[in-house]
Amino acid sequence: MARIERAARVAVRKSSGLKFALSSFPDKVTIPNLVEVEGVTFGYDRRRPILRDIDMVVPRGRVVAIMGLSGCGKTTLLRLIGGALRPDRGEVRVEGRSVKGLSAEGLYAMRRKMGMLFQFGALFTDLSAFDNVAFQVREHTALRGALLRDLVLMKLDAVGLRGAAHLMPSQLSGGMARRVALARTIALDPMLIMYDEPFAGLDPLSLGVVGKLIRSLNDALGATSIVVTHDVQEALAIVDTVYYMSLGKVEFHGTPEQVRASGHPSLHQFAHGEPDGPVPFHYPAPDYAQDLLGGA
Repeated sequence: MARIERAARVAVRKSSGLKFALSSFPDKVTIPNLVEVEGVTFGYDRRRPILRDIDMVVPRGRVVAIMGLSGCGKTTLLRLIGGALRPDRGEVRVEGRSVKGLSAEGLYAMRRKMGMLFQFGALFTDLSAFDNVAFQVREHTALRGALLRDLVLMKLDAVGLRGAAHLMPSQLSGGMARRVALARTIALDPMLIMYDEPFAGLDPLSLGVVGKLIRSLNDALGATSIVVTHDVQEALAIVDTVYYMSLGKVEFHGTPEQVRASGHPSLHQFAHGEPDGPVPFHYPAPDYAQDLLGGA
C-alpha cells in the first residue's frame, strides 16, 4: 500500500498542472491556519447581503463545523473558500494566500489540493463506482494501468466499498453512494476537504458510518475538513470546533462542549430542536381573534 501511495505522489508531481500547486503555496509548517476568513461580506445583489463581516479560522488538521438555519450563508461561504465566488468586502486566505488575488492558473492549482463532497454525492450516473473515483485521478495525474487500479481500490476500501467497485450509481443505496463520493473526494489526498450537508437523507446507520469516516479520514490523511451540516448531534460527536451562523453572521464559535452548554438563545433553540424561540413557530400574522372576526 505504501508503494502505491509513493507511486501516486510521483505521478501527481509529474503532472504539469500540479507542479504549480506543489510549489506556489507557503510551507505548511509556517501557517497554522489553513483557511482564514476575515471581515467577509457578500451578496448576490447589493440589496440583499448574504454574509456580513464574517471572521473565521480553520486550523490545520482540524475538523470544523459550520451550522445554522437554511439560507444563513453556509454553502455560500464554502463557495467563497473554493474561489467560485469573490467577496464584496474582506478577504479569504488559503495557506496564507488571498483567494481573490490568485490568477486562473493559481486558482485551479489551489482547487486541485481541495476535495468537495456535494450534497447527495453528485456521482456521474453513467460511470461505475470505480470510474467515478478514477475520474479525477485520470484527469490530473499520470497514473494508468495497475497503479491506477490499485489506488482506486485502496480509496474504495477506505470507505468499505472495494467490493462495490463494479456497481453503477443506480445500484447503490443512498449511504453507499455518499461513501463512493467520499472515496472520489479523497482520491488525490487533498489538503482541505469540504462537505456540504454530508448527512442529508441518510438513515441512522449510514449517517453514523459517514460521520466516523469524515473524522477518521481527516486524521489518517493529515487533512483539514470543513463540514456544513444541520445534523447537530452527529456533527458534535466528530468535530473540533463549531461556528454557528444566523442571518449571515457568525453568532457563536466554540467547542462541541461549549455548544451543548451555551445559553445563547438562537443557538440553544437550534441545537435542541425547540419549535419556538428567537425563531418563532408562527409566521407573522394579524391578531388571531381579529382575523376571525374580520372574516365574519
